[in-house]
Amino acid sequence: MKKMMFFAVAVAGCLAISSCASKKDLENCQNENRSLTQSYQGAREQLAAANTRISSLMDQLAACESNNAALQGNLEKSLANSNSNNVNIAKLVDQINESNKYIRHLVEVKSKSDSLNLVLTNNLTRSLSKEDLKDVDVQVLKGVVYISLSDNMLYKSGSYEISDAADATLSKIAKIISDYKGYDVLIEGNTDTDAIKSTNIRNNWDLSCLRASSVVQALQNKYGVDPKRLTAGGRGEYNPVADNTTASGKAKNRRTQIIITPKLDEFMSLIGQAPKE
Repeated sequence: MKKMMFFAVAVAGCLAISSCASKKDLENCQNENRSLTQSYQGAREQLAAANTRISSLMDQLAACESNNAALQGNLEKSLANSNSNNVNIAKLVDQINESNKYIRHLVEVKSKSDSLNLVLTNNLTRSLSKEDLKDVDVQVLKGVVYISLSDNMLYKSGSYEISDAADATLSKIAKIISDYKGYDVLIEGNTDTDAIKSTNIRNNWDLSCLRASSVVQALQNKYGVDPKRLTAGGRGEYNPVADNTTASGKAKNRRTQIIITPKLDEFMSLIGQAPKE
């Protein structure tokens, strides 16, 4: 009987020990399971985050590729435009070069023209004294000779009659005109704006025409200039060269111009000629 009780106690002790061991193993398994579950959950979250990051990077990559394609297209267009611009620039440079050539040509022509005008002026004024040149202005513009005579030298005060002091100068100018035969000669009268105070002269138109006519008749009758070459005209007060509000300006506007217009071949021959003494 004692043996049976001892065996029962032994079996119960073994079962108790076995039960304690199984509970501990279970707890260990449960702890390990919880740890694995947490690790798994963390891995899933990391994977989801990685996938999201990958998706974002793929979107960025697509955007970059699209931008690169646009830039490539723009670059190709720019290169094409650049080639076109280079062609246009080359054409513009050629045009500028041609323009510069033309400008240099004009400068050369003007220089030659100025030199020619100077020669003609010197030839035409060679027979005039320094005293004559105080009241006589000679210019050559575009092949036309302008001899401007002041009214103080030419006419009596307030009149269209030629003064005695003008004879010497007019004779020299007549000599110049006669030496260069075949040229047309226009005698042009000009006045200032002051009104005429004469009963037999209506206005400045009349005075300018009468003064031009007086010079024409003096050249014809006194100095033998062919009247077929002469034309008398008046421009009154309407062709001023100075301000009519000042005394000096009015004096410059009161003038008679002798305008000599040579033919081209005769004009060129003037370069090597001078009036006979």
